[in-house]
Amino acid sequence: MEITSSSCNKSKILVFGGTGYLGKHVVRASALFGHPTFVFVRPPTPQMPPSSLRLRGEFRSLGVTLVQGELEEHEKMVSVLKQVDIVISVLPVSAYHDQIKIIDAIIAAGNIARFLPSEFGCDEDRITPLPPFEACLEKKKEIRRLVEASTIPYTFVSANCCAAYFINLLLHPHDPRLDIVVYGTGEAKAVLNWEQDVAKYTIKVANDPRTRNRVVIYRPPGNIISQNELISSWEKKTGRKFEKVCVQEDELIKLSQSLPSPDNIAVSILHSVFVKGDLMSFDLDEDDLEASCLYPEIEYTTIDQLLDIFLVDPPEPACTALE
Repeated sequence: MEITSSSCNKSKILVFGGTGYLGKHVVRASALFGHPTFVFVRPPTPQMPPSSLRLRGEFRSLGVTLVQGELEEHEKMVSVLKQVDIVISVLPVSAYHDQIKIIDAIIAAGNIARFLPSEFGCDEDRITPLPPFEACLEKKKEIRRLVEASTIPYTFVSANCCAAYFINLLLHPHDPRLDIVVYGTGEAKAVLNWEQDVAKYTIKVANDPRTRNRVVIYRPPGNIISQNELISSWEKKTGRKFEKVCVQEDELIKLSQSLPSPDNIAVSILHSVFVKGDLMSFDLDEDDLEASCLYPEIEYTTIDQLLDIFLVDPPEPACTALE
């Protein structure tokens, strides 16, 4: 397949996992910033849901090129990779190991200026969560070490939590219920970044020479918040008082040991983020790269502003967990 573009002086970006929960935002941001954007997608099937077909239609309307193929098609991937500059993987947890096929193809192509593997959560080298979540992080670490040992220029992204996903999960804005679950004491600080802002930072990071072979952490000061603070803000905005149902740490630990996958992973993530406070468990020093400091020109959406959006037109909850 021949990739052509009328855009000059803009890197060509190829996205894997571009039709997923976070991936679609990355694709939109790439197109918004004027990059010739390509998405590697599976061929359509009769079983494909209408929402996926609509998303593909939206991409085409934005000028995005859909490249149909499977990750097992090594030669096809190499052919496509030779015609782009940057590769961003936003594959879900279940497909982390499939990135090895992407890495092999990138090495064979030999021309990729930057690769961003699918991380977009916590900095896995700096936390130690419960075993189910830790097992997922070990897969990420394996990919990190593989990329570091190769000759591929890379950037690892620690985007922390997808705010819309977790606000839906924690506050249930689509549900008139009057109770809200609080994990642990509710005092641990987390970092909740709006998915659209995560995507914008990611496109900036992928094209920035300062971030080559570095880890970039997305920790804007306006997005650092505890669960109790989040609930209090939501009560003020809605004019409602919610009953807090506390789930203690020991209960979460037991659930992580007894629930089947992927529910045990979800519980482990809640424990890591909202009980242990892993996202804020380390300080940033002068050697760390933080996205809002690198790109002050991007006006990120604070949690307070995002709650205003949820008050008027709440984004739909994610269809699947851990995507």
